[in-house]
Amino acid sequence: MSVELIQVEILDEQGEQFDFAIEDVLTQAIRAAARYEEVQAGEVVLSLVDDATIQELNRNYRSKDTPTDVLSFAMEETLDEEPEIFFDEEDGEPLPMLGDIIISVPTAKRQAEEYGHSLKREMAFLAVHGFLHLIGYDHMTEEDERDMFARQDAILEQIGLTRE
Repeated sequence: MSVELIQVEILDEQGEQFDFAIEDVLTQAIRAAARYEEVQAGEVVLSLVDDATIQELNRNYRSKDTPTDVLSFAMEETLDEEPEIFFDEEDGEPLPMLGDIIISVPTAKRQAEEYGHSLKREMAFLAVHGFLHLIGYDHMTEEDERDMFARQDAILEQIGLTRE
């Protein structure tokens, strides 16, 4: 049996109070997605931000001047300082950087209400969605969208976060 080495760093730029353990939920969701996709090792940085922050990122990187729910930046470092590097405890090798996921908490709250499910499920969904983008999935065609959403549903089902 292989050792799972998915390191998740969560940066809460919102300071939002959740009625569930947000870091545990997001880490569990990303690790479940990694298992499902057989990604054995890597590190992901997940930032929780407000609408203004994600709108600025969306404008700067996608030329879309509106807030969005989640953005993913595969294997890109955008930090002003040297990032912390996580190492495999067995052989001391650095874990591959998979990328950054940014989630807008206010947008997630609105969508959870709109879709009639919990904020916990919406946040986990967005984390999984962002992770799948990091490893190469997209939804530019209807077929790709069906495949990606089926994967997301299967992953969330494995951790007990089905549609309510």
